[in-house]
Amino acid sequence: MSHKLVQVKEVMTTNNYQFADGMMTVAEGIKLAKEHNVSALIINKRNEQDEYGLVMLADIAKEVLAKDRSPDRVNLYEIMTKPLVIVLPDMDVRYCARLFERLSIHLAPVIDNKNIIGMVDYTNMVFSQAE
Repeated sequence: MSHKLVQVKEVMTTNNYQFADGMMTVAEGIKLAKEHNVSALIINKRNEQDEYGLVMLADIAKEVLAKDRSPDRVNLYEIMTKPLVIVLPDMDVRYCARLFERLSIHLAPVIDNKNIIGMVDYTNMVFSQAE
């Protein structure tokens, strides 16, 4: 069986995340995510030497709701994942899938010239293999 060569940039999406400030409360983050219908918030860098962070709605459920913490009293930076595992746009989706499996992640930002240009997940990769 021959593999269809597909690069991450061909399958990434650009509309399933929103940028947010780490100082925002979780309540504000929820509102932002709902307003833009996204399940991931990319936490902006504080300066050029900083790294991006990530808060997914699942993180909010696990770290705030399940622990009975107040969304109005918790900031996004307190529950974010940082630094992020990133992938490059020219990476073959086979290697991206292997990276995800090895690191037990299911989503990663796509970075080009130090800027986030999209997001890739297992769904994107699997659907790319449809003829």
